[in-house]
Amino acid sequence: MEHIFGKLVQDFVDGKMTRRQLIRKLALTATAASGAGAAPAAASVVTAVGYNHVSCQVADYAKTRDFYVGLIGMTVSADNGKDEAELTFANNPSAGIFLPRRRPTSTPNGKVDHISYTMANWDTDPSVKAGLEEELKRRGLRRIAGAGAGFVPGTYWEGPTGGHSFHLLDPDGLEIQLGGKVQ
Repeated sequence: MEHIFGKLVQDFVDGKMTRRQLIRKLALTATAASGAGAAPAAASVVTAVGYNHVSCQVADYAKTRDFYVGLIGMTVSADNGKDEAELTFANNPSAGIFLPRRRPTSTPNGKVDHISYTMANWDTDPSVKAGLEEELKRRGLRRIAGAGAGFVPGTYWEGPTGGHSFHLLDPDGLEIQLGGKVQ
């Protein structure tokens, strides 16, 4: 829009239109732009169908695990026995997963390191990943190294179960992960 206004002003400066013509065209352009802004947003490239998991760095993952199991009845669906547990709601992984992970000593307690979203058709339609990759490039965003072990920047994260996902930062610097049902 700015370039259109700039061209109109330049045409006026170059003597290609009168002041009255400039004002009329600026008003028409602004009116058209305000109407366009009221139109529904274009469909997104990918659609989140729910959150997959929230990963939180904690001082003692076992203590945190036991707290959530004992207080609000979460279920331990996986535990590696050393630094990470997977907790589900009433043994319902489709409701989302909470991952307390032992934190690096330099990280504050209770820090959410990322939130993961399950994207529609991620696991069944290869064009979803490709479309997201193109949209990230178009927006000038880049994938980052995520919390997953073995993640290589600029590639899909290959988890132990073969899940693929992208990690990136939202506008406030919160790490988000976008992928399929298994991440």
